[in-house]
Amino acid sequence: MLDRWNHQGTFAENYVRALAAAAGLLIYRPEPDLDGVDLGFRYPGRSGLVSSPTVEVQVKSWSKPQVSGGEFLYDGLDGVQYNKLVDGPFVVPRFLVIVIVPPDSDSYTRIDTDGLLLRRLAYFHGFDGATPLSEPARRRGPRIRVPVGNVLTVSSLRRLVHACAAPDDPRCLQAS
Repeated sequence: MLDRWNHQGTFAENYVRALAAAAGLLIYRPEPDLDGVDLGFRYPGRSGLVSSPTVEVQVKSWSKPQVSGGEFLYDGLDGVQYNKLVDGPFVVPRFLVIVIVPPDSDSYTRIDTDGLLLRRLAYFHGFDGATPLSEPARRRGPRIRVPVGNVLTVSSLRRLVHACAAPDDPRCLQAS
């Protein structure tokens, strides 16, 4: 069996994969993982003037979320990880996705007569206007404030991908 951290992280990535599959998006995983991106999502067609619009995400799991003033206060990125999401411009927009998971792995899922429930929720954050760290290190990076309203759903994931087909669309929140 996986250790706690790998178990939690694997569940989080597969949670996000399930949303993308339900959204009808193509899913890819860059290998090797050298660029701070865990997963990419591509719409298999046209969106406006763009063919195959795409976004990429770094997925993090979190079992003890801190909330204040309608925002999650996330301290789980180190400086290097942070810069890989912020230090653009990027051809493909990048987002942080945080999956809130139960502290007990036995509670990650629940099976009912209606089907499978994946527990809890995922949230997304873009880095439009964020400033990269001048000297990133493998120590704690800046606190990320993620609005509790930024729930990653099938619909919101589709909107992110389609919005990013038009880089001037404010919904894209792409790093500059």
